[in-house]
Formats: sequence, structure tokens, C-alpha cells
Amino acid sequence: MAVLPMRRISIYGLKSQRKGVLELLQRRGAVEIIQQQPDSDALSLMDTGAAQSQFAATQATARQALEILDVHCPVKKSPLAMLEGRKPISLQDYQQGLQRVKDSATAAGHIVQLERSREECSAEIIRLQTQLEALEPWLGLDISMRTKGTRSTTAFIGTFPQPMSREQILLGLAQKLPEVKAIEVEVLSALPQQTCVFLLCLSEESPAVETALRSMGFSWPPNPSKKPPSQRKTQLEGWIQEQKGKLASILTEISGYADRRDDLCFLYDYYAMRIEKYQVLSMLRQSRRTFIITGYIPAENAPALEQELQQTFTVFTETEEPGSKEDVPIALKNNGFAAPMEPVLEGYSLPGRGEVDPCTPMACFYYLLFGMMLSDAAYGLIMTIGCAVVLEKFKNMESGLKKSIKMFLYSGISTTFWGILFGSWFGDAVTVISKTFFGTEVTIPALWFVPLNEPMRLLVFSFLLGIIHLFAGLGVQFYQCARAGRWKDAIYDVVFWYLLVGGGIVYLLTMEMTTEMLGLGFTLPEPIGTISAICAGIGAVGVLFTAGRDSKNPGKRFLKGLYGLYNVSGYLSDILSYSRLLALGLATGVIASVFNQMGAMAGGGVVGAIVFTLVFLIGHTLNIGINVLGAYVHTNRLQYVEFFGKFYEGGGRKFNPFAAHTKYYKIREENKP
Repeated sequence: MAVLPMRRISIYGLKSQRKGVLELLQRRGAVEIIQQQPDSDALSLMDTGAAQSQFAATQATARQALEILDVHCPVKKSPLAMLEGRKPISLQDYQQGLQRVKDSATAAGHIVQLERSREECSAEIIRLQTQLEALEPWLGLDISMRTKGTRSTTAFIGTFPQPMSREQILLGLAQKLPEVKAIEVEVLSALPQQTCVFLLCLSEESPAVETALRSMGFSWPPNPSKKPPSQRKTQLEGWIQEQKGKLASILTEISGYADRRDDLCFLYDYYAMRIEKYQVLSMLRQSRRTFIITGYIPAENAPALEQELQQTFTVFTETEEPGSKEDVPIALKNNGFAAPMEPVLEGYSLPGRGEVDPCTPMACFYYLLFGMMLSDAAYGLIMTIGCAVVLEKFKNMESGLKKSIKMFLYSGISTTFWGILFGSWFGDAVTVISKTFFGTEVTIPALWFVPLNEPMRLLVFSFLLGIIHLFAGLGVQFYQCARAGRWKDAIYDVVFWYLLVGGGIVYLLTMEMTTEMLGLGFTLPEPIGTISAICAGIGAVGVLFTAGRDSKNPGKRFLKGLYGLYNVSGYLSDILSYSRLLALGLATGVIASVFNQMGAMAGGGVVGAIVFTLVFLIGHTLNIGINVLGAYVHTNRLQYVEFFGKFYEGGGRKFNPFAAHTKYYKIREENKP
């Protein structure tokens, strides 16, 4: 376990070499650059906001173009495509890609413009189709809908808001206009929502007729066409076909850019790198001819980077130990066994300055606890084989995801181990299958014991494992204090608690009531109880008089000591919380057994085999999914609350180096130091 020591690095160079230095630092990804205010009138900061906005706009265009191609020219991807990681390209390929950037930006803009034209074309087709649908009820009219009549007659072309027959219209007009007789009505169409009519009357009677029609709900049609509806329909259909042809042409042109997808991905990543570079550029102290870069670098990477910079450019570099008040970032380095714990640790908090990296002791208990909670050998083998195949097939997987897969790989191995100890293979599937379909009972014996038969034994073991876990946390606290030379704190905050809690636990084991309740086959002798009671007493007195040592007031110090002594109840609750190992371990086995029994209810034979297979596959898939999630959540909880609560404060800031944070490609340099 290691928190990498950091050094503050300063790079001084000529402005003519600034671009090359920044590009090298970005490719190496080893320095987190920090902003410092100019300390003289000759130095200033550069405003790159406008350039960043321009780059962001071009990057957004590239993203939109890719999204458009994904819609109209989708690429079939494997469900596991997310595991493939970014495509590695050589520095030579990167340089060649730079030559196509300008052309790719033009292509991206054209694709976006084509998509806008497509949207406008689609909207126009919908508008024309809406007009065509609105024209359908009027197709029986063979004159223009704007016809007002002749010199001696007036025409009314409109609608009623309800279905009406010709007789109903004439009857309604006759009741309202008994003196008017020269009225001709033709119903063009009658729908549940409206009735379209053509009505003709004498011009001198039109005002009275119009008043009567309005009282009956008559209204003029919106946007009537100049041409007869049948001719208007033909015209609209022609326009629709024209727009569809234009739409097909646009889609064909968009599809023609499908082979430019890689260039657009490169364009997106290129501007992502430029945006980050210009963000860093705005943080540099600069004069008319020089620049200064200041940042943090892991101490182990500093010599190689300094050597490469000085060999490639005319620059001066210096590294020094950061000050005690500086906000130094945290970077972790662990072996393959402990590294998978880094994402889990980051989910809580990185170590604060001066704290140790807890990944190694955390990994030892994490895999152990996870496997004990799942505790089925078949489930463990599925996890192990699945994760191993994924790691072998997708070697280019991103670092964070690879660590998570490895975490589940090691947890699967632990699950298999505990499943063999407890004799669980898909629960009791072997016994149920052999008894149901072969008429004989076959079992795979547990190497240790079956938790369903001896739950108290598993509970006691869970408490023992919890005590070891908690004491390991105290051990890490002792190591931190000793490493910092705070030996008094190590004694006050660790040794006294070891004496108090450890002595109390040993003393309980000298009482027959306790051992009988826990189902233990032994009781410690009385002399050991006397010694443990003395140790617990020493620990209690020590905690009482040292827990409040930060207070100068004797009264407050004593009260804080009492409160610190009261925290012994916290250790009790912490130990009891490890009963979740029993609960989740039993839950996995019980649910698996229930599904096995459900599948066997149809009996033997072909039908029974089909039913059992379906229930088995569905049931155990659900069981492994639910209980893997439960084991993950509760294992994290035991680490974050019980284990970290004994020594860990966290609060560290993650090391965020200036690098090529791209989405699609990563630059691979064969000669990278």
C-alpha cells in the first residue's frame, strides 16, 4: 500500500517552445498543473476564454455530427462494446489525423446542416400532409373554396360543428327564415365532428341567410384554396413527392459521410485536448519571451520527465518538497491484488495528507467478506470465469473498469472458496436434481459445515471475523501514529482500546452463560478471566483519562473521557453489525434452495425437466444478481463504517494530471519512457 510522494515541479522555458512543452506534458500525463498568481509586473496570465469557446463549439459540432450518423447510419455494436476501451493510435497516426482536422470540421458542419435541412423537409411534409388530410372532406366540391357566388346569387361554403343531413339544414333554415324559399343546399361530407356544406341563395337574401347560418354554428373554412379541392389535392401530393425526393437525397448524402466517422471521432478528441491545453495555458505565468509552468508530479516520475524535457527542449526544471500547508494531490500505487480496491476507496474518500493507503488491508478483508456473504461455489465459479474471460478478451479496457472487474474476479474466487467450505452448489441443486430425476440422493459434502444446519456456528464465526477486522483497523491507526512519531497517541488511542475491548471479550469467554449461549465447546479458565479483567480495567482507566486530553480544562477533560469510555458501546454495535455475514450468507442458500424446490414440483420426466430448467435458469439468475449486489453494498458498508471508523479520516484530493482526456482514442508511443 502506498500513497505516492509528490514533488512540486517548476519548468522555465522560452515562449517559442511553449507549444511543444505543453504537448509533451499532455501526452505524458504526469504533471498536475496549478495556477499561481504573477509575482512581478513582468509576468502575467493569458486569457484563453474566447479560444476555448470556439474550440468547444467545434467539438459540439463534431458530437452532433456523430449523433446524426448514429441515427441514420448506425453501427452494430456488441453488448460488451463498453468494455473495449479507447482505440490506441500511434503518434504517427495522430500526426496524420491532424492533417485532416480542417476537412473533418468542414464535414461535421455540413452533416449538421444536412440534418437541419432534413428536419425542415420532414416538417414540410407533415405540414403538407396535414393540409391534404384537411382537404379530404371537401373533395366533392368541384369549384374553388373561395367562390362567393355570382352577380345574382351568394355562395356559402363552410362547416357545421356536428353531423347534419340536408333535410336538417333546410328545416333549420325554414324555421328561422320562413319567408326565404330560394335556398339550395349540398352536403359535401358528414363526419362525427363536422359537416361540410355548399349553400346557394339569392344575393338580396344573403344577409338574412348568413345570420341564420351563424346561429346554427356555421363557420367559414380556414385558409380555403383558390383551386377546386381535387386540383389542390393533386398539387399537394406533387409537393409531398417533391419533398420526399429531397428528403431521400439528403439521407443519401448523410449516409455518404458514414466512412468519415473515425475522422469525426478524432476531431472530437482533438478539440477536447485543445480545450484542456488552453485551460492550462491560462494558468501559466508568462512574459513577452518566457513562460513558467508549476505543478505537482509523483516523485518517482520526476527524474525521467526532467531528463526528457531537457533533452528535447531548452528548458530549466527544478523539483522541491511541497510545503506543509500546500493542497497536495493524492495518487495511489498498489500491486495487482490491492489495486482493485482503489475505485472502492475513491467512492468514500482518498487518504488525507499524512494518512496511509488502506487498500492492501482493505483488499484482504473485502474479498473475504464478499465471498462469505455470497458463499455459493457455483455462483463464485460463474463470477470468476466470466470476469477472467472479460479481462482476457478486452485487454484494452479502461483502467478504472479493469480494476472493478478484477475486484469481482477476486471476490468470485473467495465466493467459490466459501461455497466449497459450506457445501453450496446452486444451493442444494445437486441433491434436488439427483433425487427428482434419478431416484437417488447425491450430495456434495461441505468441507467445513452447512450454515443452514448450524446457523449459530456461522454467527459466532462472523463475530470473530468482525473482531479481527476491527482490531486490524486499530492496527492501521497504530501504524500511522508510530510512523508519524506520535507514540503517545498510539498508546492512548489504540493500545488502551485493545486492552479494554480485547480484555472484555476474553473475560466474557470465561463465563459459562456466554459460551453456552454462543454454542462454544469451551470456557476459558478463571485465571485468564482475572488477567483479562485487569487488562480491561487498565484500558478503561486509560481511555477515561486520555480521551479528552486535548482540553485544558480538567472538568471538560474528565467529561470527554467519560464520553470516550461510553464509545465502548460503539464497538459492541460494530461487532453485532457483522451478523449481516450470517444473514446474507443464509439468504443466498435459502433462496437458491427455494428455486430448486419450485423447479422440482413438476416431478421427473420430460415435462419436469423442462419446467425445472426454466425455473432454475430464471431463479438462479435473479438470485445471483440480487445477492451479488447485496454482497457488494454490505461489504462496502463494513469497510466504510466499521473498518474506516477506527483509523481513517480521508479528505484527500485526487491527483488530476494534465493529460489527453479523450473519449475515442488514446495516443500510444512506443518510445515512451
